[in-house]
Amino acid sequence: MGARPHLLLFRFSSLGDVAMTVPVLQLLLRQHPELEVTFVSTGFVRPLFQNMERVHFVAADLKGRHKGVRGLYRLFRELRGTARFTGIADLHNVLRTKILRAYFKVTGIPAAALDKGRAEKKELTRPEQKALRPLKPMHERYADVFRSLGFGVDLSAHYGFRQPNTPSYMQQGIDAGIRFIGIAPFAAYREKTYPPEQMVQVIRLLCHDGRNRVFLFGGKGDAAQLDEWQREIPGTHNLAGKMHFGEELDHIGALHVMISMDSANMHLASLYGVPVVSVWGGTHPWLGFYGWRQDPANAVQIDLPCRPSSVFGNKDCPNDRACMRGIEPLLVAGRVLEILERDGPPAS
Repeated sequence: MGARPHLLLFRFSSLGDVAMTVPVLQLLLRQHPELEVTFVSTGFVRPLFQNMERVHFVAADLKGRHKGVRGLYRLFRELRGTARFTGIADLHNVLRTKILRAYFKVTGIPAAALDKGRAEKKELTRPEQKALRPLKPMHERYADVFRSLGFGVDLSAHYGFRQPNTPSYMQQGIDAGIRFIGIAPFAAYREKTYPPEQMVQVIRLLCHDGRNRVFLFGGKGDAAQLDEWQREIPGTHNLAGKMHFGEELDHIGALHVMISMDSANMHLASLYGVPVVSVWGGTHPWLGFYGWRQDPANAVQIDLPCRPSSVFGNKDCPNDRACMRGIEPLLVAGRVLEILERDGPPAS
């Protein structure tokens, strides 16, 4: 009898990209009950993999003991001693993971790496003569890595969304007919961020209804701005920098709807089946980074000849962010209210 299959997976960043691996991994394991995996990433993302059967999480300390070429060799030595791996799935395909693959090559373990589709994305984002078509979703690209190792995975199969540990005060509010809306107004790049003055208008429109409560999500660097919005707008609550990641996931999972940019929060909410109204500027859902099983109708965007202008939003906008400024706050708020009327809790 051969060794039980055990795959070693690498994906170090970003948070949204790591989150997108989760539904693919869950379906893979469900369709291959004999399979075990070890997932190597930064320790921060550990809560995403808690309570997942047959998933062993290893935290890489890329700024400490696993930093640099020597540190990666140390990580390689440590990983070799944890299990008898039968395959390596590089879900990142960057310099660090290429180095790790090179170390493992001498062991004879078969490996497969992510195809990022860079040429197609370049065609879609070039200034002129764009090849406008939906590209392969990142979830399918991850699945292709497993397929290359002999593990087919059907992403259209039934998927059981994660269930949050709903905070008691939220459950009491839901039982009383309160509708919880999450808003993650910022992104890693300015070109992916809806203008703050327009987002404030969205929040005011939503808070006009006394049944609505708005939770503001962001990083520690966003806390001061979000505290100001909380003071100015009744019905808002800033959660940025006030809880650990696991608690934040429980709050996100209990929402009725989330407003997000093209950012990690869209992917985190998607894991729980929370509808996400996403706002798109220089990037575009067709680039393959749309939320898992999200309704395409909830992607709020306007058509401009310059869009999409960037894969990740890290390039300057060629038209002074007209793609974002042209999105009316009422359009964003209206889509949220439609979802709440359809899926929100009944009035108490």
